This record gives sequence, structure tokens and C-alpha cells, in this order.
Amino acid sequence: MERFSRTRCFLGKEKFEALQRAMVTIVGLGAVGGYAAEGLARAGVGRLRLVDFDTIQKSNINRQILALDDNLGRLKVEVAKERIARINPECQVEALPLFAAEETLDEIFSPEPDILIDAIDSLNPKIQLLVGAHRRNIRTYSSMGAALRTDPGKIKTGDIMRSSHCPLAKTVRNRLRRRDVTSGIQCVYSTEQVTFDYQGPEETDQPASVYEDRGRKRNVLGSLPTITGIFGLILANSVILELSEMRKSDSKRSEGEEGRGN
Repeated sequence: MERFSRTRCFLGKEKFEALQRAMVTIVGLGAVGGYAAEGLARAGVGRLRLVDFDTIQKSNINRQILALDDNLGRLKVEVAKERIARINPECQVEALPLFAAEETLDEIFSPEPDILIDAIDSLNPKIQLLVGAHRRNIRTYSSMGAALRTDPGKIKTGDIMRSSHCPLAKTVRNRLRRRDVTSGIQCVYSTEQVTFDYQGPEETDQPASVYEDRGRKRNVLGSLPTITGIFGLILANSVILELSEMRKSDSKRSEGEEGRGN
């Protein structure tokens, strides 16, 4: 109990035990998802399912908590599982090296988690994951664009349909509406105005993957470890508060309400 004495002291016995009973699925263990997993593990969440098919590359070191020289080339989910075991040996961690897509959603959501964290940075898999979770009535927290941002004061949270000034959130909203998803997905986003400067697809030494032909290579956007880390920790904080019932579910409050985000 000493390991989580500060959390237990803050939340109280019953709310802390609710965290210990909870299961959270995190899809994407990069710059945002890695910090989300870290926050949940250190808070005492009892079960984590980690989903990411990618391996750690040298270019990840500037912003990803899992990326270290001695982890290069290893699956992110395996490294994360080992790290969480050193934080809390009693946490049950499932490591799934899967690509999020229509055909893998049943495995990702079986069994269904109490909450899903979406930290994917590829658009099509992100939409498929969010739609799949919504249709299964899984409470979801999703990360929008953190690249190029520098001002933590402009980071916001709320239903994605009421988000604003985030180009990624706008695109996600439009695609979700086409699939009849109009509320209920919480997100972290930034209202900071940025100028996008793409540097072309990133070169990598990563070995060929069974998912290599899924979608186009992503263009590179610069990012700071501070902002992406804050995004991940805000996601973890939101989930901790909801699981421990420190606040009522935002998704329930927003049910049936459609926003008018920019």
C-alpha cells in the first residue's frame, strides 16, 4: 500500500479501489500514449491493455518516454509492459502488437474496457477506432493534434464536437458525423494557431512490418516532448478522475448535444 499511499490519501479508500478494479485500453504508445500509460500505471489502475504494432526508433527519443538507446528496434508494447511492471508489479498488462483497423477491433475490444484512450496519429485508423468504440458504447478519450504547439495554456478538453481551432479535430468531427457519431467522445486538443510545415515522409530503419502497406507514409511535423507529454498526462488525469468518480462522465453530460466547433 505504500506504493500508492499518496493516491489513496487523495482519493480515499473506495475511489482508489475503483481505480484498482478498472481496465483501460490505450491504443498508440507514442509521444502522447506513452505518457498516458505512465500516468495510469503510477496512479494504480489495475489493468491496462496496450495496443501498438510499431517499434521504437531513434527519431522517437526526443519526445517518447519509452524511447531509450537500449530499447531501439523493440516493440513499444513490450517495452511499456516491462516498464509498468517496474512501476507496479501487480498491474495486469496485456501487450497487443496490433494495427488498429476494422478487422482488429474485436480483438482490441475483447473484453471491453471501462475506458479507451485513443492516442493514434494516423487519421483512418483513428476514425475506425473511434467509430468502433462509439458503437460498442465504450467511454473514450482521444488525443488531437499536439505537433507544432508550444503553449500549454491553450490546451483544452471537452467533447470533440465542441472542440475548436484544431485542424485534426475538425477533420475527425466531419468524418465521425458521416458515420452518425455526433457526441460522446472526449478529447484533448489545442486552440493554438500554428502554421503547418511538412518535411515529407520520415526515413526509418524499422524492419518491414505486416502492416507496412496500410496507408500512406506520414509527413513529419516537429514537436516538443513537453507538449506531447502534457497531452498524454491530461488524458490520464481525465481517465483517473472519471474512473474514481471524482467527476461525472463528460460523455454522459454531453449525450445528445452536438457542438459547433470551428
